[in-house]
Amino acid sequence: MSDLNKKVALVTGGSRGIGAAIAKRLARDGAKVAITYTKGADAAATVVKEIESAGGKAIAIQADSTDAGAVGAAVEKTVATFGGLDVLVNNAGTAIPKKLEETTLEEMDRMMNINFRGTMIVTQAALKHMKSGGRIITIGSCVGERVMTPGLVAYSATKGAVKMFAQGLSREVGSRGITVNNVQPGPIDTELNPAAGDWAVPQKAATALDRYGLVDEVAALVAFVAGPESSYITGANLTVDGGTNA
Repeated sequence: MSDLNKKVALVTGGSRGIGAAIAKRLARDGAKVAITYTKGADAAATVVKEIESAGGKAIAIQADSTDAGAVGAAVEKTVATFGGLDVLVNNAGTAIPKKLEETTLEEMDRMMNINFRGTMIVTQAALKHMKSGGRIITIGSCVGERVMTPGLVAYSATKGAVKMFAQGLSREVGSRGITVNNVQPGPIDTELNPAAGDWAVPQKAATALDRYGLVDEVAALVAFVAGPESSYITGANLTVDGGTNA
């Protein structure tokens, strides 16, 4: 029996990158998984197919994280399909690496709306269905605590907000037996932040391990936080960054 057997998980932004790896890992550990996506229905369908091919259960739901109605409907569909909601992974996010003086208001709004506002909206909707033993996991960033790479000012501010959101919420829902933790990746090799990209050199240089991380390394930590052995961990910022913030 897997650690997450009979559990239901919702992973926002689960069609690619870190989110897809998290969805597949939670499914492998026994959870029924719903993923949301904004664009790229084919990619989302591929994640679902991979989970089902391995014997798991999954659905993909189109829901823009900036649309409160769509996000709320995604939570309701997850509950209606699988009978409840035990684990929420707030993974949906974006980064627009630019120096602050070059960042447009629209770009600032986009990062804030997806990274922070979307996290609050879906968490609020999910809490209506969560019972004791529930897990809320936000995907922050190591730059939410310490910024060493130019061009990430606005992005890091949104992830700093996510950090404080998780800490504060852990106090509000702790009496219900629900834990809230913030997983903070460092530079991870994804389509959004490729290890061979223009911004990779300074990020890799800042790590202690002198390499980019893998999506499965983030997913492994999320799976632990989602599982029963993490029941006394809450309000924590758990960094998986190759020593970037060491």
